[in-house]
This record gives sequence, structure tokens and C-alpha cells, in this order.
Amino acid sequence: MTSVIVDPTCTDDERRHALYDGDIFVHTHSPAIQAFVAFTRGLIEDAFGGRDPETAQYEMDVKEYAEVLGSFKPTFIHHPESKVHLREILVEHGCDPELTYFDVPRLRTSTSDNYLTTGIAYAFHPHRDTWYSAPMMQLNWWLPIYDVSPDNVVAFHPDYFAKGIANGSERYNYYAWNRDSRAIAASQIGEDTRDQPKPEEPIALDPQIRPVPPVGGTMVFSGAQLHSSVPNTSGRTRVSVDFRVVHRGDVEAGRGAVNVDSHCTGTTMRDYLRVSDQERLPAEVIAPYDVGVPDELLQYAIYSS
Repeated sequence: MTSVIVDPTCTDDERRHALYDGDIFVHTHSPAIQAFVAFTRGLIEDAFGGRDPETAQYEMDVKEYAEVLGSFKPTFIHHPESKVHLREILVEHGCDPELTYFDVPRLRTSTSDNYLTTGIAYAFHPHRDTWYSAPMMQLNWWLPIYDVSPDNVVAFHPDYFAKGIANGSERYNYYAWNRDSRAIAASQIGEDTRDQPKPEEPIALDPQIRPVPPVGGTMVFSGAQLHSSVPNTSGRTRVSVDFRVVHRGDVEAGRGAVNVDSHCTGTTMRDYLRVSDQERLPAEVIAPYDVGVPDELLQYAIYSS
């Protein structure tokens, strides 16, 4: 049974274990997140040349819009201040900076009324991050940059947390994706031709849970949660940021959510940076997650920096 827990007072150890069991946490107020939101708003508003990022889709040709995002998103992801903000958020929320590792933040834009739902603004079908080579102990932190509502957020499908479904994850290798598919995202307009893991059997989208964290807050959930982009009918583009976290003790112990249906290869483990000093996980810690990966793909193992 998935529970939504709002403003918990538990420790990070207790939070992680509850998340591995399928709970979803919502934190409603964070000075560190408020600072990150202000930083992010400044960058994206500059990128759109003074246009309101929530309504710019109504003023721009879709190709021009995709080009703006294609240029801006890597700049935001790799901005040195972005990592500083993530470290402050995690410490503020009780994560051990010596044992907690994070990856770079991804800025997501979900445009309204099917304006752009492919490529650089991909509208995600129901999926688990663990179908995309994420480890079972990965936790996702998701936060809105502008106000969100139930008609433009993320939906969770809790009946499937412990129930496997047929999917295409056996065809997915993270390193091959980095080599072949990531760089062409901005060109995927109208139809996204990249092969991505998705359900390969009918699934019931209801019941579903749609948490609505306020600006300055966040929701945290397991990468094993089946979730999807809500079709945006709000009339405004949803702008959000998410980043992923692992705890080294859980990585080494193999402690995380139960794997019910993920069959991908490769691992995102090399992307994570330690909160205290941005060092990566040691090679010997990652090695068990890379069994069977061809040597020629390992050069494409790292995405973030």
C-alpha cells in the first residue's frame, strides 16, 4: 500500500526505507529549495528572452521553442551553481553528505495541449526509472519551479509498485543510449523515434496518485514507482526539476526496492556525485552492477559531470 507522507519528521534512514516500500514523501517548505527555484527561474526566463516560460509556447513556433530548450537545458544541467544548490537541499533534508550521492538536475518542461510532447519536452508514458538502468535504491527528488496543479503534474500508479508488467527494458542499455539517442533529443519534433522502455501490455492508469507540492517544496519517491506525465490541459507549461539520489551504504548492501520487472543493462551509477566533495562512487562499488556489459560500451558510461 502506497502512502503519501507530508512533512515527515523521520530520519533519512527511515525515509529511504519507507520509499523503498512504496511510500511517497512530500516536503512543503524548504529555504534551500526556494533559493534553487529563484536561481532556476532567473536562468530560464533569460533563456526565453523575457517571455513568461509558462506561456511562451503561445508566442513561439514549436521548432524555435525546441531550439531554445535544446540550448538551455545542458547549460542548466552543468551549471556549477546547480550542484551547489542540490548539495544544500540534501543536507537541509537530513542526508549524510559523506554517504549520499546525487546526479545533475534535469529541467523538465511539459507544454499544454500537446504543443510539444516529444524529444526535448518528452511527455513520459507510464514507466519506472529502473527500466532505464537506474539502480533499485535510486530515489527521485521532484520540485516545481512555478505553481503546478493536478492537471499538469506527475501521476503515480500504485497498484503496480509490487506487480510486474511486460515492458521493453530488456532492449535498453544506458551506455548505448548515451552514445546513440541522448544527443538527438532536440530534433525529435512531432514524433519521437527513439526506442524507450514502455509497457507492452494493457495497464490500468487508475487508481492513481497526483501529489501537488508547492513551489519551495518537493516530492521524493522510489525510481521503481510506475509513474507518468499527466496530459497537460492546464493552459500553462509546467516547469519542474528532478534529480536522483543514492546512499552508498544501500548501494553496497544491495538494499532498495524489489525488482519486479526491470531487465535493462548498464547502470547510471557513475553519474552520481558525493554531496561532500563531488567525488564519484568507487569503481569497485559500481562493478557488481555492470556484469555482462561489453567493454566497447563502457566509454559511454558517464553522462553527467
